[in-house]
Amino acid sequence: MPPCASGFEPHPTSPLAPCFEPHPTKRPAPGTASDPGGWLASGSTSDPVGRPASSTASDLLRRPARSRTPGSALPAAPNSVPDAGPSSAPLIAPLPDQLPEQEARAARSAAVRTGWRKAGHPGHASHAGRAGHAGWRNILLATLICTAAASASTALRIHALTSGPTADLADKSAFITAHITLTDDPRRRPNKNARFTQESYVISADLKLIQTPTTRQAVNVPITVFATGRAWATLLPSQDVEVTGRLARPTPGTLEAAILLVRSPPRVLTPPSALHTAAGALRSGLRSAADVLPPDQRGLLPGLVVGDVSRMDPQVSSDLREAGLSHLNAVSGANLAIVAGAVLALSRLIGLSLPVRAGLAAVAMLAFAVVARPSPSVLRALLMGLAAAIAMGTGRSKDGFAALSATVLFLVLFAPDLARSYGFALSVTATAGILILAPRWRDKLSGTEQEDGLPEEPDHASGPKQHGTPGVERGRMRGPQGEDHIPGREHDGGSSVLCDRRARYRLPRWLAEAVAVPAAAQVAVTPVLVLMAGQLTPVAVVANLLVAPAVAPATLLGFGAALVAPMWPDAAELLVIPAGYAVGWIIMVAGWAVSLPFATVPWPAGLPGLGLLLLTVIVAIPVMRHRPWRAIALTAAAAALVAVLAIRPIVGPWPPKGWLMVMCDVGQGDGLVVSAGQGRGVVVDAGPDPVAMDRCLRRVGVEDVPLLVLTHPHADHVDGLPGVLRNRRVGAVVVGPHRPGSRSAARISATLARQRIPEWTAPPGTRWRFGPSELTVLAPDPAEGEMNGQSEGSAINNSSVVLHVRWRSGSILLGGDLETEAQDDLLHRLPVRADLLKTPHHGSNRQSPAFLASLGARAALISVGADNDYGHPATSTLGLLRSLGLTVYRTDQSGDLAVAEREGGMVVVSRGP
Repeated sequence: MPPCASGFEPHPTSPLAPCFEPHPTKRPAPGTASDPGGWLASGSTSDPVGRPASSTASDLLRRPARSRTPGSALPAAPNSVPDAGPSSAPLIAPLPDQLPEQEARAARSAAVRTGWRKAGHPGHASHAGRAGHAGWRNILLATLICTAAASASTALRIHALTSGPTADLADKSAFITAHITLTDDPRRRPNKNARFTQESYVISADLKLIQTPTTRQAVNVPITVFATGRAWATLLPSQDVEVTGRLARPTPGTLEAAILLVRSPPRVLTPPSALHTAAGALRSGLRSAADVLPPDQRGLLPGLVVGDVSRMDPQVSSDLREAGLSHLNAVSGANLAIVAGAVLALSRLIGLSLPVRAGLAAVAMLAFAVVARPSPSVLRALLMGLAAAIAMGTGRSKDGFAALSATVLFLVLFAPDLARSYGFALSVTATAGILILAPRWRDKLSGTEQEDGLPEEPDHASGPKQHGTPGVERGRMRGPQGEDHIPGREHDGGSSVLCDRRARYRLPRWLAEAVAVPAAAQVAVTPVLVLMAGQLTPVAVVANLLVAPAVAPATLLGFGAALVAPMWPDAAELLVIPAGYAVGWIIMVAGWAVSLPFATVPWPAGLPGLGLLLLTVIVAIPVMRHRPWRAIALTAAAAALVAVLAIRPIVGPWPPKGWLMVMCDVGQGDGLVVSAGQGRGVVVDAGPDPVAMDRCLRRVGVEDVPLLVLTHPHADHVDGLPGVLRNRRVGAVVVGPHRPGSRSAARISATLARQRIPEWTAPPGTRWRFGPSELTVLAPDPAEGEMNGQSEGSAINNSSVVLHVRWRSGSILLGGDLETEAQDDLLHRLPVRADLLKTPHHGSNRQSPAFLASLGARAALISVGADNDYGHPATSTLGLLRSLGLTVYRTDQSGDLAVAEREGGMVVVSRGP
């Protein structure tokens, strides 16, 4: 190595490093022997290595990089001395591909190094310690103040709601006449009661006036209204209506004064405000324009654009939820960002100034929030967007996390009920993950972060040091002749095998960001999902990545259609058609994602699940940070995945080989599939839930339904009809001849007419043959009248279609919901024998012992929901079946049940709950 210049020494630990100045802060006196070049005496602004005398490492890094081609020499610094050998190399050598952005990151890292070294210096230790304690003290003080303020706001709100006349009347369940002001759109409730056919709605409102036979009082408290009747569907927020109903205590934990139960139609007192009238016109216009799309798309598009989920397909909603895409049908920050971005782009094209553009973006966000309704996620996004618009218009810096913190504090202070909203918690945590985690993960994936990682801690024994090792930058050292060299690697013409290997694994920055954003959001919301739903969604990151390109076009086209629909409906339909392709892609991705193995992973719910998740993270972090442990963990995970994906379908496939019938676990209801050949099945009843029925058919692989039998028109047997019709061909539908529930029967007939599916009634003796199965109708007889029973619904239950299904290995009796009277009638009119029994009426206590004994069955299958309100199956029925020698199988305990052929006989196989 060439000798070092005067005042410089060789590096003590690395012979590859250049000479360095041991005490750079101590300058020699001008004109002395220690000043060999006379640079101080001459007034030069450069030191012996070409660095300005007043510069620091951070100053150098903040300067713009001089452009040069890869491999070329760096230009000499101004006023630097001519080439003086090894010591003339600059202290910091930029890489050939160094960019200003990378220099900025290097400057920040240098600043961190400086702070660390100052903290390590004995002269600065006490000052750094005092500053650190003061910082933590300020954080703790601010947290306590915010907590106290939020608690005080909540306490005042609770006192106002629990101490007024509304609370007193609710305690007495008083009947009142009330004037209320709607604060949100009426939301239709799903009807799960077969005997209750009226449409029911839930309405958020403010109670303004209470009238009783003796008093009249003005109040102003929030309430929830439960009402029935179609008249509520057309109401809009801000309307005043008069209703009569009964007050009840509010749901515990909600900041409401009471619940109002209303059965009569409302009397409208005032029209909606002009703003809400315009917003309602836009929402209804988008719904009307979307009528040209298929049913699943016409429901999702308004939900994606303005949060209108009134026509959402239940199956699509379920797929979005389980694929981690449910945020798409709830307006959030992404929608506001797309709208505001479009306004900013248009205003910039026409040459408006920055403050005007920011003002227009703020107005657009406010208008969009009114149209989409102020849900928790919309409020959070709106306040953050307004803060960003103010910062843009005034030219101030934007701090996303500070804006999020201020938004959360403001909303919790003035709307404390949001603190209990899972929607608000999911919105806040997802945003925090995107702001904090996503930039770091993006930089790591794209390789734009500093490769040398965190700055080294100072060596306290050596005293203060300069800002970085001379000749070292971004993991490289300057050799004696100024060439780049990586410590611990053989020099190879200025290139590095290590850097080449790293470069191969880097993603483009746009792709790294597309991966980092959904991953960060999903990691951030996982604790909330564990508390809320008790499950993990590993497929969410992939699903969000795939649907991301379709969200912006669908939102912009849909919002454009909503704007023009009131004036030009035909143009709105033209805009909706390409938007339909975008939402169709989203629906397809969601359906594909939920069909993957482990799309959702069950996890303990509540605090135990959260604790288990925390323990898992604590164990996983050190494992993933060490390469040998990481390799072992990934190998074990891959082996487990292969075992589940490859071995389990071979060992325990579903449906089992040779299956003849599957009883679907649809909850409290009936839904059965009888084999009709490859990919075909006869469906007997559709259960109460379209989603559960569709999934069962998908698991079994049924794509064609030559015959659908609806035994009787109760909700737990027919409400899942849309799930059977979803993406399947249905040849014909058989219904019973006696249908006392005329409204349910009319709804079924209307649905079948829209689908152009023939509707039949079949008398006893009708027989069909499909694949291995032969089906025969045994009851009811159209010539006989209705058969009443003990309860209100007994007449409908006793009119159930009864089927006898025969295979070469045995038979089963499917008795619908027959009760005692119809069972005895069938026994005396047409004695039947069967190997298996589908227990009538979910195992209720309305069973005929003589009828059950006459069948000679060996096993009984019961389709029943867990923890149902009817007490099914009855203890007496279970005892009766076991006393007759029947083995009992239940869907609430075993999940789906399959009847399969084995060695000339039949076996019952359970899928598991």
